[in-house]
Amino acid sequence: MSVAIVISALVLPADSRVDQRVPKKLLLENGAPTAADKRQISDGVEELHWVAALKPTNIGVQSFRDDVREYLEIAVLTVALRPQAKAARLTELIHRAIPYPTVLLAMEGPMVSLSLAHKRWSQGEKDRVVIEDVRRSAPFRPDAPTPQESAFLASLALSGLPAGDLYALYQGWIDRLSAMQAATITGAFAPAQSPARAAAIREGLDAHAKLQREIAALRSQATKEKQMNRRVAINLEIKRLEAQLAEAASKL
Repeated sequence: MSVAIVISALVLPADSRVDQRVPKKLLLENGAPTAADKRQISDGVEELHWVAALKPTNIGVQSFRDDVREYLEIAVLTVALRPQAKAARLTELIHRAIPYPTVLLAMEGPMVSLSLAHKRWSQGEKDRVVIEDVRRSAPFRPDAPTPQESAFLASLALSGLPAGDLYALYQGWIDRLSAMQAATITGAFAPAQSPARAAAIREGLDAHAKLQREIAALRSQATKEKQMNRRVAINLEIKRLEAQLAEAASKL
């Protein structure tokens, strides 16, 4: 399977492997806040598999705790999605359901996407953990990668990540994922060499995505606009945003 190539790229120690199937019932109980979400899990998830648990005892990286979060271990999971699955929403639901920071590999046929999301304690509910921003790669074929995807896979090895603590290690994976997202825009995979550069890439990606949404909305509006002067004004605004989009891409 293509996902095995990605798991191999992580170079996980043998004693971190769990290799157990996770019952879909656990997802339904812990990751589905609405009836619609329950239906999505029931209809869209074929199988969830717990690949590994990365702990201080098996990878030699200490745990992390501050006033915002506690990282005692990192979970590595795979999920096989059915053709009709809404992958983005299911990815979020799975991250919500797992109490540990998670490296999630989602399989859609031969395509695989990688997602990560930092977690923190809820401010409103004691002992509850909530996710922050979910970062998800575009689906790709690990068995037929582009040069950028090959470089991305080569960067994922556990031994090459920051080893100060589990938070820093997990952030290292997020930074490589952000670099891969940037590579789909720039054409070159270039992992950040500093925390400041990593933050700049994430901010640039968010700005780029926001501009793309705004441009798409304006184009849709322009096709429906019957007044010529309004259509001209909308097209001028699109050109202005396209210039900003090009500037945002140049900073990635």
